[in-house]
Amino acid sequence: MNLFETFSARISRALTQLADRGDIPAGLSFARVVVEPTRDPAHGDLAINAAMVLAKEAGTNPRALAALLVEELARDPDVAKAEIAGPGFINLTLQPAVFTGILKSAIEAGLDHGRGALRPDPKINVEYVSANPTGPMHVGHGRGAVFGDALSSLLAFAGHAVSREYYINDAGAQVDVLARSAFLRYREALGEEIGAIPEGLYPGDYLKSVGESLAKTYGESLRGKPESAWLVAVRAAAIDGMMAMIRDDLAALGVVHDVFFSERSLQAVDGNIDAVRETIEDLRSRDLIYEGRLPPPKGQKDEDWEDREQTLFRATLFGDDVDRPLLKSDGSYTYFANDIAYHRSKFVRGFAEMIDVWGADHGGYVKRMAAAVKAVTHGEGSLDVKLCQLVRLLRNGEQVRMSKRSGDFVTLREVIDEVGRDAVRFMMIFRKNDATLDFDLAKVVEQSKDNPVFYVQYAHARCASIFRQAREAFPGIDLSPTVLAQADLSRLTDEAEIGIIKMIAAYPRMIDAAASAHEPHRVAFFVHELASAFHSLWNKGKDSPQLRFVNQTDRESTVARLAFVHAVRSVLASGLAVVGVAAPEEMR
Repeated sequence: MNLFETFSARISRALTQLADRGDIPAGLSFARVVVEPTRDPAHGDLAINAAMVLAKEAGTNPRALAALLVEELARDPDVAKAEIAGPGFINLTLQPAVFTGILKSAIEAGLDHGRGALRPDPKINVEYVSANPTGPMHVGHGRGAVFGDALSSLLAFAGHAVSREYYINDAGAQVDVLARSAFLRYREALGEEIGAIPEGLYPGDYLKSVGESLAKTYGESLRGKPESAWLVAVRAAAIDGMMAMIRDDLAALGVVHDVFFSERSLQAVDGNIDAVRETIEDLRSRDLIYEGRLPPPKGQKDEDWEDREQTLFRATLFGDDVDRPLLKSDGSYTYFANDIAYHRSKFVRGFAEMIDVWGADHGGYVKRMAAAVKAVTHGEGSLDVKLCQLVRLLRNGEQVRMSKRSGDFVTLREVIDEVGRDAVRFMMIFRKNDATLDFDLAKVVEQSKDNPVFYVQYAHARCASIFRQAREAFPGIDLSPTVLAQADLSRLTDEAEIGIIKMIAAYPRMIDAAASAHEPHRVAFFVHELASAFHSLWNKGKDSPQLRFVNQTDRESTVARLAFVHAVRSVLASGLAVVGVAAPEEMR
């Protein structure tokens, strides 16, 4: 049950009744009417803006309209009090039975409390990570991976169909550099002394395994041959090796993609249709391509800019600052041309709604890509780009910089191996994606309330321990959700208990809002706040025996509180599942 959806429907009915009586004009749109929690619990449970947003169209003032609406809402048996606040807001205080009813619903729903019904909307494409296949992933990639994966899970939980996609950048000059680096390691595997890695090649030890694999496959047959004779084969083997490593690292983080899309598949190689040329011709047929010159970019480097007449996309028609080049002087495609074709392919594959997760260093690319999506989808597609800011890796407050494995950065896998998947995932999502994140390797393994992931998991484990304690106190007791939902929940009257029940009631609304805003960090914030409230209630029971969850002398109160704990545990487990973190029964 979604309390806020329920009362939104009731507000709409009340407004319709006012229109039917002639108190307000018929045909008003209620789209801007919002039902939300009051900012101060002392002012009630729900705040409604209906009178504020409809008064002008209704030909009256907000307080006059609010008075009509309050009179109508006061008749609702679930409303204990309806009041006008300020210039015309309406605050509702609900009957206690409303919240016990929601608690019962949450107990019965279990992990499905807050889950949205499957929507008829088209499938959403979420593209994330998409790290160049030239080496192991670093912690910055990890942040994008966790964000994209948690966002995908959040959207799916809210009822959307989602496809998780990784774009393999396997068509640029960087993969030729990778091939040359791997060929050097191939020679090393054959026993050559290669010395220091030349400037411009990838120096990390991670390519040694690729070189060994090449030596095993080709033996001496490639040594001494010109680059043209081995580049294609070595490049393919190196990309395969790097992608296997990346997939393995992602699996260690609990990230699994539905689709790995190759950039090379868009070009006229290996028997492919040239989708980039096809895209350019489509834009040209609609007069969105022309030949012209561009001024140099102001204040920033643009690798696609050249001081010559060139083929340009009319990006300014779709909100970009300047038009954009699609072909380089040698006739090859710019990175942007490939990216336009790639996003066109998403639309052709049925994804009108696209979400891209990028590193913050790509922020200057957002406008042009949004313009491109508008153009290639004839305005029918949408693109939301979520930028993930940098991660500063610390140990006891000191920055950690180097890695033997990669040569110049700490790899994501090294961090996962040291602190564990749960710590990495929760801390990556426990800060809004557009804010810089300080990740302290020592802090995230502390077993204290200052460590957010421990604090939330400990709350879930405490819930489980209460059930173990109850089974010891009452041997053979039936604690199934069906039985717990029938408990006398009116016994839950303490202010702290009521506060937590209201949080449980707010969970479905939070899920909807977080999914609509594409902000999975809200889920992590919510479960942390719920865990904090639960720990406080636990501590309150130390001084107030009547609040203890298990009371051997009062079976009915015990069952009621166990029903309450079951709902808390379910919401904690649900929220942790959305962000991809385990909900342990015990903390070790």
